[in-house]
Amino acid sequence: MRRNIKFLLFVVLVSGLLISCNNKHKGMKSEYKTASEILGNPNYPAISYGGYRHKTRQTQPTLDEIKEDLKILAALGFKILRTYNLQFDHAPNILKAIRQLKTEDSTFEMYVMLGAWIDCKDAWTESPNHQQENEAANTLEIEKAVKMANLYPDIVKIISVGNEAMVHWAWSYHVRPGIILKYVTYLQNLKTTQKLPKDLWVTSSDNFASWGGGDSSYHQPDLEALAHAVDYISVHTYPFHDTYHNPGFWEINSEDTKGLSDIESINVLMGRASDYAISQYHSVKKYISNLGVKKPIHIGETGWASDSGDMFNINGSRAADQYKQALYFKNIVSWANKNNISCFYFEAFDESWKDPNNSKGSENHFGLITVDGKVKYALWDSFDQGIFNGLSRSGKAISKTFEGNPDNLFISVLPPTIVESQMN
Repeated sequence: MRRNIKFLLFVVLVSGLLISCNNKHKGMKSEYKTASEILGNPNYPAISYGGYRHKTRQTQPTLDEIKEDLKILAALGFKILRTYNLQFDHAPNILKAIRQLKTEDSTFEMYVMLGAWIDCKDAWTESPNHQQENEAANTLEIEKAVKMANLYPDIVKIISVGNEAMVHWAWSYHVRPGIILKYVTYLQNLKTTQKLPKDLWVTSSDNFASWGGGDSSYHQPDLEALAHAVDYISVHTYPFHDTYHNPGFWEINSEDTKGLSDIESINVLMGRASDYAISQYHSVKKYISNLGVKKPIHIGETGWASDSGDMFNINGSRAADQYKQALYFKNIVSWANKNNISCFYFEAFDESWKDPNNSKGSENHFGLITVDGKVKYALWDSFDQGIFNGLSRSGKAISKTFEGNPDNLFISVLPPTIVESQMN
């Protein structure tokens, strides 16, 4: 594989995307900040956060471990975190940790998009019933979210009803849009009766297709009503997964690569990947606009895995490595910032519980930082600026992957598969 290390090191300069954001807004009272002020504001970078360090969520991160993580994320400039459910102690402990850090340092500023998990009836069984909901569990999730939002009004700025809860490929648990609409309406009514903060925003975070940007099977009256009911649209887009499942945009032919090195070819592909994500965002925007809905649209989730032992590795789409992850992170965050779009990048840290029996499973490797506190290539430049000095994870000082050696890193970078040009 041909490599030009100086060129490579020049390509990925991502720290400016985050470090340019002030880590501390002195003299600013965070309790006065609302969702409308921080969403779409480049000075408030967002990220998805799960602090799980083990192969099971039954082993919960301690409060001190969460505070370690929050200090790392604050050093990077992140100010809005996304959580996913209230079935465990993790999300409430994140709120406790932020409150403690704010008490210890009056300039510490961090907010939360609090997720409430929604399931269909008989979810996670062989016969999920997508026509009905798990009403008892869903109601409990929503009430927990209400309680947390009222306990921490200075921190919880958004409640998300469901996570990819409407997309049809979430076969184990997805529900109809009417179920999401029911709970969104309930929360909005609590705001009008002053039982929730009036400035709290309510949304549902789901796949671009679920928000009308895909095939017409999703276009139904309840989805239209939901678009009117939420305060903003939270869209997920994953070109990484589609490098395998819908590879057309990812293929590169021999004509495209004439005179290009492997790395230059990868740069072309990663430009296509970010353009693909942006096109999915705009497909939702078009659908929502056609409904006459004028609501902000933000990215609730997008990311790129840095490792894989399956269909995204050498025998598959060859999409998974730290160089490609860094390019995608740079491209999508830069576009979002320029367009005043919040991007809850997925995710802060690797989480090995997601595919516990397969250490090389791609779902374990979406973090910008490994479980043991090594920053991946996307953050090497930030590391070199010293922002992690004095910080640790699980008591270990923050370090670089590949011991910071770019030669070792680029050995792992997979060149694209070249498709031979078809002769006329």
